[in-house]
Amino acid sequence: MSLWHKHAVFEKNPIILLIGVLLVISIGGLVEILPLFYMKNTIEKVDGVRPYTPLELAGRDIYVREGCYLCHSQMIRALGDEVERYGHYSLAAESMYDHPFQWGSKRNGPDLARVGAKYSDQWHRQHLANPRSVVSASIMPGYPWLSRTELDAKHLSDNLRVQQLEGVPYTAEQIANAAVDARAQASEDDPESKAFAKRYPTAVARNYGGQVGKVTEADALIAYLQMLGTSVDFKIYHEKANIR
Repeated sequence: MSLWHKHAVFEKNPIILLIGVLLVISIGGLVEILPLFYMKNTIEKVDGVRPYTPLELAGRDIYVREGCYLCHSQMIRALGDEVERYGHYSLAAESMYDHPFQWGSKRNGPDLARVGAKYSDQWHRQHLANPRSVVSASIMPGYPWLSRTELDAKHLSDNLRVQQLEGVPYTAEQIANAAVDARAQASEDDPESKAFAKRYPTAVARNYGGQVGKVTEADALIAYLQMLGTSVDFKIYHEKANIR
């Protein structure tokens, strides 16, 4: 019997074809999945990556609530044009504390994985209030109410506690002081600034929203945006690549 006739067995018998398909998929799945059970960690840890501060976490929740992820991904692929436009390709470790992560495949706007420190706080305030005031061709809707809406900090401790259950290494002290730390990060002159700096030594505290004595949802969202892509020193990776 020729190879053609052997193949005809699968074409003429849907049951045999189905069994064959399931067998191939099962083998392929086992080859990909089984090794993961023998690995202690599937994400390589990277120096600099840290959990979000309470203010940044609140900003991330607002980011998700307002549907920003529908038009902006946070995933730079390892392709020349993407790296040239946005910066170093995304590392899995950068999203290890994201629940859920903001990777995606569709962009109506630019990727935001490296937007932190790219623009000033004032630029972000104007962009949120009226996007076309800073980017004339923008199709993004405005979010002016964010700067008028005071941040509800009552549930921040609960948010951190849930993140802790997901595996984010928040301490009991950080959870208990979540609301205090959110206010301290939004004002570098806050009396609790020193305590905040001890709990989050690499976080930046300043008046993100420009309104002294008031912490708004815009403050939280800007704090979140301003830290994206700033945790990892990518110069190290560039130097290693040049050495090789």
